[in-house]
Amino acid sequence: MIERTFHIMTFGCQMNSNDSDWLKRSLVSRGFTEAAQPEEASVFILNTCSVREKPEQKVYSLLGRIQTMTKGREDILVAVGGCVAQQVGRGFFNRFKQVRLVFGTDGLASAPQALDRLVEEPQVRMSLLDFSEDYPEKDQEWSDGDVPAAGFVNIMQGCDNFCAYCIVPYTRGRQKSRSSQVVLDECRSLVSRGMRDITLLGQNVNSFGQDSHGDGTSFAALLHQVADIEGLERLRFVTSHPKDIADEVIDAFGTRENICPRLHLPMQSGSDRILKSMGRKYDITRYRSIVEKLRAARPDLQLTTDIIVGFPGETEEDFLQTLHVAQEIGFAQSFSFNYSDRPGTRAEMLADKVAKEVMQDRLQRYQDWQSEYTEQILQSMVGRKLDVLFEGMSKKPGGDEQNEAWQGRDVFGQLVHVTLPSGSAMAGKIMPVTITEAKKHSLIGEKAGEPW
Repeated sequence: MIERTFHIMTFGCQMNSNDSDWLKRSLVSRGFTEAAQPEEASVFILNTCSVREKPEQKVYSLLGRIQTMTKGREDILVAVGGCVAQQVGRGFFNRFKQVRLVFGTDGLASAPQALDRLVEEPQVRMSLLDFSEDYPEKDQEWSDGDVPAAGFVNIMQGCDNFCAYCIVPYTRGRQKSRSSQVVLDECRSLVSRGMRDITLLGQNVNSFGQDSHGDGTSFAALLHQVADIEGLERLRFVTSHPKDIADEVIDAFGTRENICPRLHLPMQSGSDRILKSMGRKYDITRYRSIVEKLRAARPDLQLTTDIIVGFPGETEEDFLQTLHVAQEIGFAQSFSFNYSDRPGTRAEMLADKVAKEVMQDRLQRYQDWQSEYTEQILQSMVGRKLDVLFEGMSKKPGGDEQNEAWQGRDVFGQLVHVTLPSGSAMAGKIMPVTITEAKKHSLIGEKAGEPW
């Protein structure tokens, strides 16, 4: 029999991170123990992403490393889940003998029961790869005192957009919205147990309720209903597709104080020609209009975005348009990547692929601008007083015998480090902090009021 010690490795998006957190809690509730060090585990779980090529290659590399690290041990069980698992499927069984469970995105809900069986039956292999007709609900395995100050709630899964470059509709399936009442019940439960900051998750939250699984509640209506929950201090959502964002959602930034002034709004390209080839269903005029409305509703709003550099057919002029629009809008942060072919997508079949060295040069130029601009935004925070929700002890040095280093986030989601007297017990509390210094990717501050 295999020991019930596990280690989870997560790749990709926030939805994957949220899924891994749920899987961890579920396994612990079933008598599994998280290993203190990876090499001490008997059960290895890889929650994978195939949106880009590099994370997929990391999965194969990591499986090889696990095989080498555990050479000679017969008590090893490896499970591969997520988007790469949905894509490759039972092919993992042929290549890696230690892999005994493959589960897709809809198979996650059944993965704990499957692992329960597999540790007891070492000769069995299982695959959970079918897409379910409805959103696959999971039991919420929260222990008393286990609810963090900030967390995520899935409101939907899958996508119906079929952008030319994107593999998500094939690996996460078609869009399936959760019942609005189930979402609200989960949010209320989390807030009642101490969560003060909630992020609503979905591949395209703006289209919530528009699929056949919806109950007639629009995303704007759901957003207001969640914002009404007493005790919820901060509300965020990700990801928004520009083609679907409603004026009612934009207006909510100006009317609901607990909706945080930061929004992730993927642009992907600043060229109308490339956007059309991508199948994004908006142009830059429409995108600019959305930004103008958002900033009219909430002048202090920070925008972040996704950028694909080197999409097939992209010229230097197309790239310069992207850089120009990004500079004009002033994104606080960008998740920018070189284009890579994903199997089965329309873009894989397009001719006129951009040379890798050209893509890399363009990406570097974009990221150089973004790094400089992001630093300017952080520096602009110095001297300001911001409310910080503390999440735990800081990973950066700053404490001594009398003081402890804590970390939390402001309303923009920026990481803030504060040194406080030992024994402050700040987890889950909000406190005004004066920002004294900006460092790469984070802020440093000092207490400016009492916690609440």
